[in-house]
Amino acid sequence: MHAAADFIPFAHALADAARAAILPHFRVDTGVENKKPDAAFDPVTEADRGAERAMRDLIALHHPTHGVLGEEYGETPSQDGWSWTLDPVDGTRAFISGLPLWGTLIALAYEGRPVLGIIDQGFLDERYVGFPGGAEVTARGVTQTLNVRACGHLNAATIATTDPFLFDGAEAGGFEMVRRTSRLQRYGCDCYAYAMLAAGRVDLVIESGLKPWDVQALIPVIEGAGGMVTNWRGGPAWMGGQVIASGDSRPHEQAIVALKRAAKA
Repeated sequence: MHAAADFIPFAHALADAARAAILPHFRVDTGVENKKPDAAFDPVTEADRGAERAMRDLIALHHPTHGVLGEEYGETPSQDGWSWTLDPVDGTRAFISGLPLWGTLIALAYEGRPVLGIIDQGFLDERYVGFPGGAEVTARGVTQTLNVRACGHLNAATIATTDPFLFDGAEAGGFEMVRRTSRLQRYGCDCYAYAMLAAGRVDLVIESGLKPWDVQALIPVIEGAGGMVTNWRGGPAWMGGQVIASGDSRPHEQAIVALKRAAKA
């Protein structure tokens, strides 16, 4: 039986393949499609599709019994309990705007639980890796251990969310209570906010409406750095939905007091 750590070199190979497929399209006008032309703007580019194809091809070649769940090409069931969850460009809106706040998310799960995760920001040459027992970042050739920072109270916390308009109805009220209590708020960072949480620069990230490919890679990185990721009720967040990630359990618990009133089952 393989251990999660056995797959770290292969996870890096997936991230390398995604970088190679994505970077030629960044800050280049190569076309943007709307996946939901009759609804809100949901952009996709050849960078998204090409990177996911490249990763899927490697998985099929080297680990054909593993499952795959990807944002662009759906699900291939696992035959052995191992499964990869892929978001080739998390933050496509940032990507098409030329902002380096997007990232490639790669998770390896065993029987549904994420055990290995990568957040890769190829343009900045930063790769955040979480694994059982630890997490590290390699940035411009230098590798360092990741550690979240202590934060004793929500009123001292820096919080982030991709967009404050993610939240509807009661959700918006819960987030507003947390926002007003926190010290500093940052918006528009997509997965990069979670990387900064693992690096000890941000204290909480609060979001809603996430899919499994949006969150599974983040969990091992943050947990490996000493943090926590739950849903708004304090339970597992593997499948997405309403998610709160924290470096310190104290502001996490304080934020949930406000958020749980809008928590979905």
